[in-house]
Formats: sequence, structure tokens, C-alpha cells
Amino acid sequence: MNALGKHLLLELQGCSEEVLDDVSFLRDAMMSAAKECGATVVGESFHQFSPQGVSGVVVIAESHLFIHTWPEYGYAAADIFTCGNSVQPETAAQVLLRKLGSKNHSMVEMRRGILDSPRSGLD
Repeated sequence: MNALGKHLLLELQGCSEEVLDDVSFLRDAMMSAAKECGATVVGESFHQFSPQGVSGVVVIAESHLFIHTWPEYGYAAADIFTCGNSVQPETAAQVLLRKLGSKNHSMVEMRRGILDSPRSGLD
């Protein structure tokens, strides 16, 4: 079954509170994940919340990588959505797991854009 894209949803627990509240570290980790999986980075935006937590996105030509952190719980939610076959989202997920030091994680894969039939170009 062909799909237009693959969407990985990551639940990262047991991460360092300091890492999850460090916007510079998280930006670097997300950019590394995007580059190491073969994606083309076209933009990024990160926000530091008060008193703690970070949300950020790396926009890639092939879609996006997002992260939202709750340092007080040692928890982060991340998603990696890629389209096409040139990017390896699993590689990006492994980079994030390694850099955030998650002691307990889960990952769900969703196929996006599963079409009944190929578009003929005739509407």
C-alpha cells in the first residue's frame, strides 16, 4: 500500500529536566535530526515558555519535525512527518532518542495520504 507520507509520533519519558528546558540544545538536536535523516531544512521556530518548557518546529521540504516539552515531568512529545522516499524519519527519531536521553519511549507510525487510486490529472 503506497502512502504519500510517514508520520512518527514519539512519547519520550525519563529525559533530563535541564535538556528539556534548554531551547538552544533542543534547536540543535532537532536540526541534527532533520539533517541526519536526509531532509532539506527550509525554516525553524522555537519558543521558550515561562516558567519552563519548549515548543519547536523544524520545517523541511519534505514536511516537518515538532517537539513539545514538559521538563517538570521529564517528558517530551515529538512528531516527525516526512513525504516521499528520500528521507528516513526513523533516523531522525533515533537521533532525538539519543540526544534527549529518553529512558522510556514509544513510537507510533502512521501512513499519511493513502489514496484509493492514483490521480489521473483529469478532474
